Amino acid sequence: MAAPAAAERTTDSLLNPANKTNHGSETSSVAPKEPPDFVVDFVVKEVGSDLKSLKNVGELLEKLREENMALEEQVLSVSSSVPPKVSAALCAAEEARCSLEELLQRERLHISTIKHLQGAQPWMDRLGQTFNQVDIIERHLKYLRCLQHIEELRYCRQDDDLISQRASASSQGAPSTQMVSTATPLSQEPPLCLPIQIMLLPLGKRFRYHFYGNRQTNSLSKPEWYLTQVLMWMSNSSAFMEEKIQPILDRAGVAISARVELCRGLLCLVQEKVASDASRLLYDDVLFCHLVEEVLQFEKELRSNQSYPAVLPGLLHLLLDDAILQKWLTVEKKMAVEKMDAMLSAEGAWSSQYKDISDMDELKAPDCAETFMTLLQVITERYRALPCPSAQLKFLGLQRELVDDFRIRLTQVMKEESRCPLGPRYCAILNAVNYISTILGDWGDNVFFLQLQQAAVSLGEEVLQGLGVIELGRLASLEGSLFEGLLGLLDRLKGDMMGRLLEWTMREITENAKPYCQDRWLSLPSQHDQSTMTLSSSACPMMLCVRDRLLHLHQVLSLSLFQLAWQGLAERLDNFLYQDVILSNHFSDGGAAQLQFDMTRNLFPLFGHYCKRPENFFKHVKEAYIILCLNIGSALLLRNLLKESAEEVRDWAITGDPSPESALNELGVYCLAPCDVLILLNLKASLPGQ
Repeated sequence: MAAPAAAERTTDSLLNPANKTNHGSETSSVAPKEPPDFVVDFVVKEVGSDLKSLKNVGELLEKLREENMALEEQVLSVSSSVPPKVSAALCAAEEARCSLEELLQRERLHISTIKHLQGAQPWMDRLGQTFNQVDIIERHLKYLRCLQHIEELRYCRQDDDLISQRASASSQGAPSTQMVSTATPLSQEPPLCLPIQIMLLPLGKRFRYHFYGNRQTNSLSKPEWYLTQVLMWMSNSSAFMEEKIQPILDRAGVAISARVELCRGLLCLVQEKVASDASRLLYDDVLFCHLVEEVLQFEKELRSNQSYPAVLPGLLHLLLDDAILQKWLTVEKKMAVEKMDAMLSAEGAWSSQYKDISDMDELKAPDCAETFMTLLQVITERYRALPCPSAQLKFLGLQRELVDDFRIRLTQVMKEESRCPLGPRYCAILNAVNYISTILGDWGDNVFFLQLQQAAVSLGEEVLQGLGVIELGRLASLEGSLFEGLLGLLDRLKGDMMGRLLEWTMREITENAKPYCQDRWLSLPSQHDQSTMTLSSSACPMMLCVRDRLLHLHQVLSLSLFQLAWQGLAERLDNFLYQDVILSNHFSDGGAAQLQFDMTRNLFPLFGHYCKRPENFFKHVKEAYIILCLNIGSALLLRNLLKESAEEVRDWAITGDPSPESALNELGVYCLAPCDVLILLNLKASLPGQ
């Protein structure tokens, strides 16, 4: 591009006459200038420094003229096409200018608008607050109008009710006070106030949406879903009802609790649902039991956590329907019998779970007995909250039936184990009977069962079938208990088992006591110093047997049973020693002293571990060796006194002589009769005339 431009400028300078004229005129007035550098460069490039090359100037000039013409044609063609493009560019520039002016105008307007809004913002804030206050006042006004309308309706209702109550009172007289068993509440509840009804509308809609129809949440096996949901609604709404709604009701003078009213409305939804589900589950024991458990748990939480008044019905009255109540009793009995079968056949049925904990094992109750009483306690907890005493008494009758059934089962097992009364299972059965008897005795003094007892008396023979006038009188005076008949049967079984146990024990003792019974009491020499005396060798087997049996009974029997066992054993042993050892032999002074030593220093201390004065349980033996150990003078005087009293009747108070009884009491003899003392004196070999 530099060469054509240079050529163009060279051509203009060389060929254009005007340029020459101008240059001439310029040169005429101004000193000639040197040619521009690009011209010099062009000439040097084309001609060079060789003067011979000047001959080519003509060709160069022609060439430059042709290039000049081509350039003129290009300029003419370009200039002819420039006006449309320029006009288009001018139009676009005009449009851009207009758009720019419009944007500038809008910007100025926006800026002015912002300034205006900023200035008006405080006014807008104040107007917004005013509008909010007006809106709140309007809503309060609407609510007050609603409350006024409700109040008018309430007054009207208290009046279409007062008239009906007066008419009912005049036509029917005083209401009946008899106890009734019904599945509906004893009194009709008043309707919910209108605001609570309005609040319950969306909750009721949600409840029916989720827990009716073909929804997955409507499951007969999951009653806890809707019961838990209702409890959550009650809990979540409690604060709102007490803080927002209750003050409005208080200012209106309405004596109702907003929270309780909401709970009452929600309960209506649940009552309808439970009644529907219960009737559908009468033929499914598992699901029916689950429903009952969930209803009882719901009732417990309703009364405790939600503080729902006890005077208002919850859900329990639904379980008092005849069909539902009978099903409940049937299922309760069926499951209890199945559990009894399982607990009696379990591997550890006859062992105590507390056998390694001495402080907790006083009753030594076997696992089957403890599980059975826990079963009865669970049944009690389930029906305790029922609002109908007659229904509660039906469950009490079921419990008594179960206790008697368990007693019969224990009796059957006892008969199988009676061949070895000292065995662990036999003693465990005895502990079980004693444990059940003890618990039932405690229940008889429980407030709940005492209230049931009074209810049973008021209901009469309809509930307590088979009881006579005396039994009803004892129940009415609280001398007896609802478990008195069962306690009598259990005590009889306990006495029978204890008798067999002691008979078996005495059989072993008497077998080991045969050498002691046949000892030579008459020929034993007298010993003046008891410190040198030792236990009769013939008494050792008997003493060892007594010791071992006492230790064994102490380990396997409960504390109360062991008390009965060792006292019963002491009584039987006292009679045995008195009859088979003392009355069956004659005694020298040495023999009597040896008998006294064997009893006081050896036999009595075996029982001294369990009481302070064991000799008081061996009264025959103790008084017998007192008589046998009398010196000869005292024995003769006593024998004469007893013989005289036996031969003639004398008024001892007139004669002033001591009576036989007083003489014996001075010696420490209170149990033996005078005739028995004479027999003992006749067994004393040292007395004259023997």
